[in-house]
Amino acid sequence: MNNKVIIFSAPSGSGKSTIVNHILSLHPEMEFSVSATSRQPRGTEQNGVEYWFFSADEFRRRIAADEFVEYEEVYEGSFYGTLKSEVQRIWDKGNVIIFDVDVKGGVNLKKYFGDKALSVFIQAPSVEELRRRLVARGTDTPEAIAKRVAKASEEMTYADKFDHVLVNDDLQVAFREAEALVDGFLSD
Repeated sequence: MNNKVIIFSAPSGSGKSTIVNHILSLHPEMEFSVSATSRQPRGTEQNGVEYWFFSADEFRRRIAADEFVEYEEVYEGSFYGTLKSEVQRIWDKGNVIIFDVDVKGGVNLKKYFGDKALSVFIQAPSVEELRRRLVARGTDTPEAIAKRVAKASEEMTYADKFDHVLVNDDLQVAFREAEALVDGFLSD
């Protein structure tokens, strides 16, 4: 396996986390890379489980200390990134890293890891369907949903920077496509 990584990126509401969790359930040798963020926890999110939660100032301090493989200021004062210590922790166990990251983070991770990485862009069948999914999720305000939908339209222009684009129109079909991509990459 020697230090392989699998990157799943998508606009919010595309089903990325659902697909990543499905892949993780099939591959005990894979481990989820917990990203860092400066946003507040949502719902029942816990530090070190869904994300490493830092203040914006702490995040900036860690950037200055070169503690990230990649990071992005997604919205003003809202940072997301991948800690070098998280990558090393997983590789030290001999596991394959699976990333569930925003689109720019996915592009940056692919650049960083090169051939060691499989990058998959997941997209909803349409922006309208994306909006519907975000509303149904019930975790964001209408203003936040509008911001995410606008951002998703821009993010979709990055699809060609990924090794594969997976359209999540039917979840069971998307699961099978993701399984085939991952299995093919791991068998190389």
